[in-house]
Amino acid sequence: MPFRLRAATLILFGLGVSSVAVAQLAIKKLTASSGKKLDVMAQIVAENKANSQGFLFLRDLTQNVGHRLSGSANGAKGEDFVLQRARTIGLIDNKYQPFAMPVWTRQYVELEVVPENSDHFVKYKTVALSHSPLDANVEAFLFDIGNGLEADYLGKKDSVAGKIVVVNIGLEPGDAEGKKNIHRSEKAALAIANGAAGAVFVNGAAGGVILTGTASVDGGLIPIPALCIGLEAGRELRKWLKENPLKATIRMENTFEEKTVRNVVTSMKGYEDKEVIVVGAHLDSWDLATGAVDNGLGSAILFEAARILKKMNLPVKRTVEFAWFMGEEQGLFGSKHYINLKKKKRQLSKVKYMLNFDMAGNAKGWNAGGFLGAEAWLAENGAATAAADTGFKNLTENEPELHSDHQNFMIEGIPVVQAVANMPDKVYACYHADCDNIGLVEPEYVDRTARAAAYIIYQLANAEALPSPVMTQEQTKQFLIAKGLKKQMVLGKVWRWK
Repeated sequence: MPFRLRAATLILFGLGVSSVAVAQLAIKKLTASSGKKLDVMAQIVAENKANSQGFLFLRDLTQNVGHRLSGSANGAKGEDFVLQRARTIGLIDNKYQPFAMPVWTRQYVELEVVPENSDHFVKYKTVALSHSPLDANVEAFLFDIGNGLEADYLGKKDSVAGKIVVVNIGLEPGDAEGKKNIHRSEKAALAIANGAAGAVFVNGAAGGVILTGTASVDGGLIPIPALCIGLEAGRELRKWLKENPLKATIRMENTFEEKTVRNVVTSMKGYEDKEVIVVGAHLDSWDLATGAVDNGLGSAILFEAARILKKMNLPVKRTVEFAWFMGEEQGLFGSKHYINLKKKKRQLSKVKYMLNFDMAGNAKGWNAGGFLGAEAWLAENGAATAAADTGFKNLTENEPELHSDHQNFMIEGIPVVQAVANMPDKVYACYHADCDNIGLVEPEYVDRTARAAAYIIYQLANAEALPSPVMTQEQTKQFLIAKGLKKQMVLGKVWRWK
């Protein structure tokens, strides 16, 4: 595990409005109406409990739109849904950010397995991982590569070459100690680098759940077919493989074409408007279910947090931009486009912090992303959240993570924050799967995170000194190296430094 950077000093929170007459007036109006000192978090809790629309947003999104696969008719419908809802709560500068991206769509997949010198074919329930080839008909022997980490391939390249590898999505429970898992796309990249002809991923969730997701590190097609089978099927296959050499046939058809999709971006303008806090969640989902948890949940949290802040009419010094990104699932395309637009307009330097909500239900704390000073600041401000909302435990983490939209901001040196989610295992078992529906979500999963989010957004937007500064590219490079992410980012083709 990478070493932890710890805050040497505690950065105390300040509203930063004492010298600004317009902000003083706004606060005086609020305090006068309440007859007591403004207690922001208590008011946030009260507003949410009295008028919450977060779960209703999620219900309508999943029932009236369904899945939001980027580039699909449903995806466009989801974009329209969010823009219309944003307008209803009085946010400003509500707009689409259209961009073109390559969209992979599944058509057909089949996995058959047969022992050597036998005609006893067994067909397995499976689903293709995205960015697999457009047309594949591969027949080869299976080879069990276990967790599929770099160490698992050492000395086995000749054995793997030309085989279809069987590989875990996660880590075997007995193997997890001292090992760090990597993304399925990075496991696919290792299989390709070692000459595999295909990859059969075994899900870690019980109950026959199979999942999809990208097997590409860069959003382009990969040269081998990759698919997923359930945990029980994987155990059966591996037991059979110990007894007999097994030959597998993978057949699949897919499409891959450029389409136009749209981020939805809206804002609350700061009274100074010199700096920007970005609050994001990806709107797109996979097409096996309605994407209620991944990431209708984050989209609803974003909406409810924005609604609370707008309804309370709290003054903010920094502008807050709320962004529902498309294209996250197939390569973080929406957040890349957002950043590229900022660069084109020479406005990226105004972006000072990014909060990302991805499957962030029932928050119990904050992940400071490894940034110096941020953990102490979040703990200090999280104490107020916990005092007003006892379900929020104010637990802090401080580790950078990859493979969601905050990654693109982090690479630019922009500090990021994520909620530490706290939902039952059954919720996470349906990640990217055909069971990701609204029945998994309790209203409190949305509301608790939205309340905590509204408060921390308000504090970041008004802090005299932000908990962590934007880093230079050299500082960002050293930060990522120190956190042990270079090898993973090189494999993922996102390492930009020499």
